[in-house]
Amino acid sequence: MSLSVVIVGGLHADARKAAVARLLAEVPGSVALHHDLATATAGTVVRTVRDASGVLSRGEMPLVNDCACCALREDLVPELRGIAAAGHAPLAVVELWDSVEPKAMAEVVVAGGLTVTGVVTAVDPALVLPYLGNGDDLADGGLAAAATDQRTVADTFARQLEYAPVLAVSDSPEADDEDRELLAQLHPTARRVPIGHGDPAGAPPAPARAREAAPRSELVRAALAGFDVEAAAAAQHPACALLPAEADAHGVSTLVWRRHRPFHPERLYAALEDLTCAAARSRGRFWLADRPDTLLHWDAAGGALCVEGAGPWLAALPDAAWDLVPPVRRAAAALDWHPEHGDRCQHLVFTSPGLDRDGLERLLESCLLTDAEYAAGREAWRGLASAFDTLLEV
Repeated sequence: MSLSVVIVGGLHADARKAAVARLLAEVPGSVALHHDLATATAGTVVRTVRDASGVLSRGEMPLVNDCACCALREDLVPELRGIAAAGHAPLAVVELWDSVEPKAMAEVVVAGGLTVTGVVTAVDPALVLPYLGNGDDLADGGLAAAATDQRTVADTFARQLEYAPVLAVSDSPEADDEDRELLAQLHPTARRVPIGHGDPAGAPPAPARAREAAPRSELVRAALAGFDVEAAAAAQHPACALLPAEADAHGVSTLVWRRHRPFHPERLYAALEDLTCAAARSRGRFWLADRPDTLLHWDAAGGALCVEGAGPWLAALPDAAWDLVPPVRRAAAALDWHPEHGDRCQHLVFTSPGLDRDGLERLLESCLLTDAEYAAGREAWRGLASAFDTLLEV
């Protein structure tokens, strides 16, 4: 019997546990593997393996280099291989601890020679906006995965949400149309699967024969549909990320702002705080006049902005290097191609309830080079003050 692995993650613990319990209840013989990182302060990680009827085994392992997530990485694949070798379980559900991100774990499992058939992030729609607005460090809430973990609740939740092709959505009584619309606009290509309200784990599992005879639920079908770890990584890469489209419904808006003219570094830097706070979530790629060869990544949530260099624009590479670039990157560049600037562009997306579209567009436009600055040419642009040096640690 070959083992299918589905990864279920998310900071919304109640929704995550409900999704895992549903998978265990509906797939006969399936097991769930969970590493509890909450004990990391005591120097250990606790591993639990269970099925629909209860706990099958429990074990502890020490931290690796003072890192709970590193211990998880080292233990996960051997445990899954052991489950596969036993040959009893058709499905292993890897339930990630709260702040563990599915991308890294999916890549670890695939690199270990196992088959990931699905990655699911469980979500309570009523909590999407509060979590996106939470700029607290994970460490402040006891959710850090290592002593050096500097992530925030907001940026961690955003990555968990946007990486998974499947969202298991709880039927939260507190959620309204605005909450559900925000979720839909943040990840419009995701398959959203309802999982009801509450945790079915307390109910005794149905007999295996009855479960085998029952038609597969939407959640089970999504968990077994297949997963491409390389395509998922490409969809998150700043150069070719699959960003949301324009939308406006139920008080929630998504503004897609695309231009080919470069930003003036000092004016953009001065506007960063206002731009970061303009939306619950913003992301994309952009370029600065003083560093025209560098593709820059924009990633903002929880009132905090991360700007990072993401390598060169394709137009800055010699022709011979193009053969080394993945096809998906070349396709993304072709969509943005400009006769003068190549794939250099501003492609920023802002999603939020109550978004001030007009004010945001005016602010963004004011940060571009003026006609006179643009006409001065690229050599003059390179002489502009490099306001982003500190932010980019150049």
